[in-house]
Amino acid sequence: MSLTTFFALLMFSFVSSITPGPNNIMLFASGVNFGLRRTMPHAFGIAFGFGVLLLAVGLGLGVLLQQVPVLFVIIKILGGAYMLYLAWKIANAGPVQAGEAGARPMKFYEAALFQWVNPKAWVMAVVAMATYTGEGSYATNVLLVVFAFVVVNFPSVTIWAGFGVAMRRFLQDPLKLRIFNVTMALALVLSLWPMLRA
Repeated sequence: MSLTTFFALLMFSFVSSITPGPNNIMLFASGVNFGLRRTMPHAFGIAFGFGVLLLAVGLGLGVLLQQVPVLFVIIKILGGAYMLYLAWKIANAGPVQAGEAGARPMKFYEAALFQWVNPKAWVMAVVAMATYTGEGSYATNVLLVVFAFVVVNFPSVTIWAGFGVAMRRFLQDPLKLRIFNVTMALALVLSLWPMLRA
């Protein structure tokens, strides 16, 4: 992979990672509801899970999806159903009280596993591997794509959690927090539309 292609890959990684999507909407809501420190395992889980997904797509899972398109349809249906469940949880989240047992941010392993049912993650992975692995050694290029995304993805998604933390003071009022959570839930549902249409 040439240096020019690698810089183009970094730009693609940044743009696709920082633009709104299910991960970023959930991190934003988690930053508001739980703060940055408690949201960090969620952000780390996204970066790790997406890196593993990218590697799997590069090692042949993407070819399998192209040969058996019904698998991608199944992933989109399962992902969409799970995202609707997450939207319901976000919409019904109330103010987090100290010591409240039921309220918690997404755990590392949950965020990592979520990438496997996240339609945007699949689209990003397949497009990245199809676009940036054709020049030179395939195996090396797969590793470079994974490296680029792991380096760029984590800070990009963490910014969204930081935005949420910045909004916490404004959203101390339970009514404002309720409106915010319902809005984030609707945004999560709307983020499904372009992905499920594809």
